[in-house]
Amino acid sequence: MTVRVLAFARVREILGSNDSTLTLNDGARVSDAWAAVVERAPALAPLARSTRVARNGEIVSGEEPLQDGDELALLPPSGGG
Repeated sequence: MTVRVLAFARVREILGSNDSTLTLNDGARVSDAWAAVVERAPALAPLARSTRVARNGEIVSGEEPLQDGDELALLPPSGGG
């Protein structure tokens, strides 16, 4: 299956891109997608606990199953004032 990955803030900086695709095995979960992204950019590993993932616009857990064509948004914490 293929999923689209949108990266924001610090995740985008580390990946060097705000939009990419992943090819995953059928039956993959959000956690599998995160692992594939970290494989591409190991510097993301420390952000695992603080980065939220939205699947098709809805925040989900790592156990959420994926489907072909899903869109994942990687949302690290942001600050501001």
